[in-house]
Amino acid sequence: MLLPKFIRNEAIDKDPPEIYNLRTILVSLVACGGALLFGMDMGVIGGVLTMEPFKEKYGLDKRSPTERANLSSNIVSVIQAGAFAGCFLSMWLANRIGRRMSLIVASILVFIGVALQAAASGYIASLYVGRFIAGIAIGIASSVNPLYVSENAPRGIRGLLTGFYQLSIVTGLTLAFWINYGCILHVNGPAQYIIPLSLQALPAVILFVGMILANESPRFLAMKSPDKALAVLSKLRGLSADHSYVRDEMEGILLQLEEERSLGAQGSGLTLVKEAFATRANQRRTFLCITLMMWSNLTGTNAMTYYSPDIFSSMGLSDSSAGLFATGIYGIVKLVACFVFIVFVTDSLAGERVFFGLGLMLFYIGFYIRFDPPTGDSGPTSAGYVALVAIYIFAAVYQFGWGPVVWTYCSEIPAARLRPLQMGMATASQWLFNFVVAKATPSMFATLGVNGFGTYFIYGSFCFTMVVFAWFFVPETKGLSLEDMNELFEQNNLRAKFTPSRFEGRGDDRELKTEVHPSTEHVDYVKRTV
Repeated sequence: MLLPKFIRNEAIDKDPPEIYNLRTILVSLVACGGALLFGMDMGVIGGVLTMEPFKEKYGLDKRSPTERANLSSNIVSVIQAGAFAGCFLSMWLANRIGRRMSLIVASILVFIGVALQAAASGYIASLYVGRFIAGIAIGIASSVNPLYVSENAPRGIRGLLTGFYQLSIVTGLTLAFWINYGCILHVNGPAQYIIPLSLQALPAVILFVGMILANESPRFLAMKSPDKALAVLSKLRGLSADHSYVRDEMEGILLQLEEERSLGAQGSGLTLVKEAFATRANQRRTFLCITLMMWSNLTGTNAMTYYSPDIFSSMGLSDSSAGLFATGIYGIVKLVACFVFIVFVTDSLAGERVFFGLGLMLFYIGFYIRFDPPTGDSGPTSAGYVALVAIYIFAAVYQFGWGPVVWTYCSEIPAARLRPLQMGMATASQWLFNFVVAKATPSMFATLGVNGFGTYFIYGSFCFTMVVFAWFFVPETKGLSLEDMNELFEQNNLRAKFTPSRFEGRGDDRELKTEVHPSTEHVDYVKRTV
């Protein structure tokens, strides 16, 4: 494999090279079809809402701007309501029928939801039901997908493969943008919007076929049949079942499961909820899991994604094809930035710098639309072209820190006993505030000044507020093992330099990474090889 040429960490240098094989990477990539589902929907629906045949069929062209904004927000946001329900269902489903079967169920639900959307033919209730069912599927996939990938991936590339979840979202987003653009150029009549709606099923086909051929998670199998788990783990790692590495990893899985069973016997689900708020360290981690996902939506990034054609139209690209073309470029910028960050840049949250840059871009766009808006069909002014560039910079800056990393950060800071609960809280927060943004943004554009210029000031203000939040409440975790998290979050000042107690008196605490025992090492630190 070529991975050691691009990725350098303690684990990938010490582990048997056979474990970093093509099969493991393909299993993870196929599973990320669950992220493609979400990306495709985000990209498709924003463009469909601007298509004249869709407006005529569903009566959007006969409504006032405020009524049209409310109907558009309902059509977009109902899928987030379904996803919010789906993430709670996934907590039970993944342990009941397995990670692999949960993803298969999600793909089947997408087929049903997409069929109802494409066949709605002007019946808004059918469109709502179809999007809600598809939302349940996306909620299941968004929770189970990172879990499935992390349980299959070797430790040295776990962060990289989990990061492909975000990359898959923006890949689906970009594909959807260009599908919309192609349809508005070359297709007329109802087929113009039916084709994009139908193609939302494409990621579900990839996910369904891939999961039929893929293995179940070794960790889930270990709960039911350790012998089957050992066989699957051996196949994934490309080593014989009696190899010391496979035996050690299997022993670690079984010991962890035994510990979880003993802890689970001592309390109910309500006990775990109480425990999540019992100590200062747990309170801080629960608080971060919920609020980090909230802030990721309040940056306005999903508002930009869902309603990008309308945003580009407000900047002078009034022709629908020009707006969708600009939207397609927006998707490519997000895709390239996300790929570069995941593969070549360290997985550090860098919250303060990211948020400050996002806020500046949004405030410039707001000032431009307020004081120098385009008139008629004249197209963007010189300041308008700068505003267009600002949108692309916004997309790139978001991917360089916050977008790809927030999921990894929320999955690594909880205590082992509370990880499923706190990650479930994080996912629920993500979908709740995604719903809020999707529902509120059209009304904000319709009511907050000319072309909704106030919307950019609101989201920009959130970004500047997040600078303060990230500075005081989000500690750096790079280079720490998972066992250090409790001690990190117990300290009085989260901004203070942190040295784990097990390293005190050892001299240079910067050698922290190499001192961690391989069995507990936090290796989700990827950097470019020099």
